[in-house]
Amino acid sequence: MNETTMTHHTILIVEDQEDILDLMEYTLSKEGYDVITCVDTTNVRDILDEDEIALILMDRNLPSVEGTKFIKSIRELGYNEPVIYVTAKDSGDNILEGFEAGGDDYITKPFNIEEFKARVKALIKRTSKMQDIMKFRDITYNSSNKTFNIKGKDIKLTHLEHDLLLEFLKNENILLSREILLEKVWKDSLNKQVKTVNVAIKRLKENIDPDGTKDYIKAVRGEGYILC
Repeated sequence: MNETTMTHHTILIVEDQEDILDLMEYTLSKEGYDVITCVDTTNVRDILDEDEIALILMDRNLPSVEGTKFIKSIRELGYNEPVIYVTAKDSGDNILEGFEAGGDDYITKPFNIEEFKARVKALIKRTSKMQDIMKFRDITYNSSNKTFNIKGKDIKLTHLEHDLLLEFLKNENILLSREILLEKVWKDSLNKQVKTVNVAIKRLKENIDPDGTKDYIKAVRGEGYILC
């Protein structure tokens, strides 16, 4: 059994050309990936909320919205799944635009199937490793034992503070609104009030930066918070 079959990574393909969609789905399924397909972006956010998606393969010429605009919009909402654009837009400016809009890699059509498989495998391997050990400045998170430390010293956090700091690490340098944090961290809690976020972040900052000198998490007035 090969490595990809054992890991059962799920890939979401957003592509409106049926022949290309079928080719990618068939190829990736043979490699052992679970595959979800969409012909437009209508249900993408619902899928990202319900499933653990290891990679998004995104066309740019879609009937509903241009692919880079859609990815940029979900990045702003805090979705950080890896993205490879698979598109016929192949100029240098097009490729740069794709990366600037939150893409991690860029494959132009028509593509070589072996190169396609290699790029998919490489990005999933790279991002999966990042999820095991995550680092931001001098903060390190180890997902195997769910611990944070600063300069090698473990930080004692409540369950809520753990989830809150982890959400920031997953979205470093991305502005997270209080509403997004409530949805991502508090989820179905009955105590879902905007002021709850303010209090929790104040306590978290006291734990990870008691001197107030490192300023890991910054408030953006009227907008939310950002780890930067």
